[in-house]
Amino acid sequence: MKKFFLPILVLFLFIHCKNQPAIPTGLVVEKAMVVSAREEASKVGADIMANGGNAFDAMVGTQLALAVAYPRAGNIGGGGFMVYREADGAIGSLDFREKAPKSAHRDMYLDSLGSVIINMSTLGATSVGVPGSVAGILEVHKKFGKLPLAAIFEPVITMAENGVVVTAKQADMLAQYREVFTEVNSDSTKFGAVYKEGDIITYPKLAATLRTIVEKGKDGFYKGEIAQKLANFIQKNGGFVTEDDLASYDVVWRKPIAFNYKGLKIISMSPPSSGGVTMNQIFDMIAPFDIGTFGHNSEKTIQVFTEASRRAYADRNYYLGDPDFVDIPLDVLLKDSYLEDRMTDFSFDKATKSSDVSHGKVEIVESMETTHYSIVDEEGNAVSVTTTLNGNFGSKLYCDELGFFLNNEMDDFSSKAGVPNMFGLIGAEANNIQPEKRMLSSMTPTIVEKEGELWMVVGTPGGSTIITAVAQTILNAYEFDMSMQDAVNAPRFHHQWLPDIVTFEPEGFSTELKTSLKAKGYFINEERTPIIGKVDAIRVLADGSLEGGADKRGDDMAVGF
Repeated sequence: MKKFFLPILVLFLFIHCKNQPAIPTGLVVEKAMVVSAREEASKVGADIMANGGNAFDAMVGTQLALAVAYPRAGNIGGGGFMVYREADGAIGSLDFREKAPKSAHRDMYLDSLGSVIINMSTLGATSVGVPGSVAGILEVHKKFGKLPLAAIFEPVITMAENGVVVTAKQADMLAQYREVFTEVNSDSTKFGAVYKEGDIITYPKLAATLRTIVEKGKDGFYKGEIAQKLANFIQKNGGFVTEDDLASYDVVWRKPIAFNYKGLKIISMSPPSSGGVTMNQIFDMIAPFDIGTFGHNSEKTIQVFTEASRRAYADRNYYLGDPDFVDIPLDVLLKDSYLEDRMTDFSFDKATKSSDVSHGKVEIVESMETTHYSIVDEEGNAVSVTTTLNGNFGSKLYCDELGFFLNNEMDDFSSKAGVPNMFGLIGAEANNIQPEKRMLSSMTPTIVEKEGELWMVVGTPGGSTIITAVAQTILNAYEFDMSMQDAVNAPRFHHQWLPDIVTFEPEGFSTELKTSLKAKGYFINEERTPIIGKVDAIRVLADGSLEGGADKRGDDMAVGF
């Protein structure tokens, strides 16, 4: 009997330890938490909940606070997506993505010879889509809010009036873009000034804009004086957005993408976000493999995840777009037999060539400059929001009179099928430009249930790398038993079909690992690569307390009580 006892004991201990929750290494609080790109914004959201508000009230405050504290991506001049889970388990999502102006058309960024006009869809007023963020937060408050709107706006208005301290990272970013701010606006623009670490930037004009929104609601931004000033400002600078475009804008409540992975239910954003569909495909393709036994960021784990990503991204831009304009074959793309067939030619012995994977001629590289925040309240409501201006500071066009940056989201359309945008994205017909259409996105706000209970709220900026960063963070916590903070901190890698390159973060991957992958035919990005995403996440612990994962790659911070 003794010779059988030790192996059985070892197996028991392995299974027992494997199922134990990871010891928290991030901030742990008992009741409610916000994790965002800036401490000031997280604190606004947490304070709103401490004062009787819920996660949806906190969403409104955090979104607005990021427009003040993190203007490179936080915004009221952009748009985004929200996925939510109520305390009773009800789920849903809100699309407050920007839209093309009514005068937009598929060839609007082409010259007389049919060539793409450089910078027209990326810089200045011609790149601006109709913003959706204000409509988004007001719709959320209308449906779910508890506190009066004024009580939510007031701390943000105070922050805008008193100012926010410039961090070292923010000072570097502002210095990097100072010349283009002056080029797009003028020498007199607020952001033509030099800002150093420790300086305070105030936003009195933005505070005045927010006061008007509090007083007049959605019409205070999309109609009346603000809409007139905004439309005139955009058109004066050569853009297309009109008062009629603003007055016609509305958000859309959509059914989220929900799917199972082993013991998890993953709830994510549906089109015009590509995040939920693409992540669904990746998880279904890796499910037959026991990657938990392969080891975190091991050669086998990287191979399986890379090959699933290669195939999922090959479908991503070819099929996906605004579902109000495009018929998307989700019944085929998410069918088990289809996804099983996609992986039949996978082998651990060698890489699949992207040239051998359909669909071809679609390359995806989006702006990295988005921001994400995750919220859980005392009642158990959860909100996951990813929002953006597209590029860093969007179009770089700053409306000094109203106090905010405008997006350059029109570049997320296909300016011309087969021709790359400024980020290298080569679009397909599904994402061509049409009046009032919403542009495709990779934003992937996500909520995860474990055994029917809320377990994780997660998301990240990072353009086309968003999807793989979110997926790897979930796997880090679930398959590799990491704490929330460790799962966020862990080094990440990325493959998106085209270009046929595996990109690794600068730290955490050995030369030996890369050499072995190369021997199997994988192409490795040899240049020193930037960070991949800035994940902000929350994990619900077994006792109901919350662990934050605030990404060390930025100024991100978890705040709660």
